[in-house]
Amino acid sequence: MFYKSPMELFIFRTDIKSKKKVKTIKRILNAHIEVLHWTVDLEDIDNVLRVETTEYLSEKDIVELISHQGFYIQPLPD
Repeated sequence: MFYKSPMELFIFRTDIKSKKKVKTIKRILNAHIEVLHWTVDLEDIDNVLRVETTEYLSEKDIVELISHQGFYIQPLPD
């Protein structure tokens, strides 16, 4: 039997509006051990970023990671 650690899903409004901008955050999110999966919906008006993480990465941590790259990021309410 395998133990699966709890997972968190965070959803954000961003200004990541192009594939080039997605590539900018790709290396950061892919390199982070606590990020399990992520997507950016370039077709959505809010350019929604969805991030699945382990329980050890908080919403605030993700906001800091993305905003330090110069992007606008704001959590979307549930």
